[in-house]
Amino acid sequence: MSYQAYQTAAARTEDPRSAEYRLFGQVTRALLAARECGASELSKRADALDWNRRMWTAFAADCSSEDNKLPESLRAAIISLSIFVSRQTSDAIRDNDAVDTLIEINRTIMQGLAPQGQGAASAA
Repeated sequence: MSYQAYQTAAARTEDPRSAEYRLFGQVTRALLAARECGASELSKRADALDWNRRMWTAFAADCSSEDNKLPESLRAAIISLSIFVSRQTSDAIRDNDAVDTLIEINRTIMQGLAPQGQGAASAA
C-alpha cells in the first residue's frame, strides 16, 4: 500500500476533532514557513495567510449554522476569533509580529483539540 493510499484511508476514519487538529497543524506549518519568506517570496507568504484566513472563515461559517452542536458561547468565541484573524491577516503580509500572533492563536486552538497527552508543538 502506498503512503498516499494510507493517508487517504486514515483521513476517512478520522474523527472531526482529529481532522481539525491535523488541518490546524498543516496551516500553522505553512505560516511558520511563510514567516521566513523574504521580500521576493511574498506570494508564498500571501498563500499561507490566505489559507489560514479561509480555514477560520470556514469555522466561523460552521459556527453560525443552527445545526452546529457546540455551546453558543464557544461558537461566538470562534466567530470573534475568526474576525480578529481576518483583520490580523491584513497586517501579516508585511509584519512578522502579526504572523506570530496568528501562529500563537492556531497553536492555542491545537492545544484544545489535541488528543490527551499530545501537545500542539508536535504538530506545528
